[in-house]
Amino acid sequence: MNTSDTSDASDATGTPVAGQGRRVVVLVLPEVNLLDLGGPVQVFDAAAHEGADYRVEYVSQVPETVSAQGLRLAGLGPLPAVGPQDLVLVPGPRLLPPDPGRPLVSGSVVRWLRAAHHAGARLASVCSGAVALGEAGLLDGRRCTTHWSLVEEMRLRYPAARVQDAVLYVHDGPVSTSAGISAGIDLALSLVERDQGPVLTAAVARQLVIYLRRSGAGEQISPFMEHRAHLNPVVHRVQDHLAQNLDGRHTLADLAAVVHLSPRGLTRAFTTTIGITPLEYRQRLRLELAAELLAGTDLTVEAVAARCGFRDARHFRRLYGARYGTSPSTARRNAAHIVR
Repeated sequence: MNTSDTSDASDATGTPVAGQGRRVVVLVLPEVNLLDLGGPVQVFDAAAHEGADYRVEYVSQVPETVSAQGLRLAGLGPLPAVGPQDLVLVPGPRLLPPDPGRPLVSGSVVRWLRAAHHAGARLASVCSGAVALGEAGLLDGRRCTTHWSLVEEMRLRYPAARVQDAVLYVHDGPVSTSAGISAGIDLALSLVERDQGPVLTAAVARQLVIYLRRSGAGEQISPFMEHRAHLNPVVHRVQDHLAQNLDGRHTLADLAAVVHLSPRGLTRAFTTTIGITPLEYRQRLRLELAAELLAGTDLTVEAVAARCGFRDARHFRRLYGARYGTSPSTARRNAAHIVR
């Protein structure tokens, strides 16, 4: 994943932290592409149905416009004041051939985007929506991306922007950009993960029947997200149960009872679907949670072990060392050094 920072708006199990509600203000530009608009919006809507506190609003410089595909969009709100808890989403419009005498977006939109940035709002663009951020000067000095066909034009028009190619999306501080069309869905999932954590995001991806992709340029997929690109409802139910109750004992028989299977039947379902057993999957989640708690809390190693379902701290230390190549205590010291 080509991202430059992470969010601490959720705990390590993916549970939203209180007070992190976010308004998603969707800027509907003339000639907006419907997939650029609808894909990301449906991600946030699905997240809201899974319990995330997202509220979607559609705004524009005019109350009515027409999409690039000819659909009339009406009832759009005026450009509102926004603040630090808001996300401004800019779906990409269909761009006409460049005309040096014609601005790509209106002056009122440019001024509003600048004001939103100065007010502390996050800004995210989909595909050609990056042009609106570029016109507002918000990409200067930032890594960003856009549709492959616009990369060279963006580099010429906004020489201070660090335009990347061959990535799905880029986060650089409070500004996020994505590549063409369906990559807006990947960007939206990434933003939901930053706000709400991997467990809820995996549920959203399953709801939309899409695969959680990363750009391949950065860190590996979290175990909470890994092994979820399948359609086996039995395995998903056990995975959800484990993610939400990692401090439980969870014998193989206990997990099998959750989905009314025999232990052998559940093991067969897991190994056939994701290639590892239920208990191996449980251990990966526990160690991932332990790594996040060691880096982000002041809990003792013994308390971390207990929180993650390990009854023996010495056994936890051995497993942690085998998984990460270092001891839990060293991992904590390294994390503290990075923070300082």
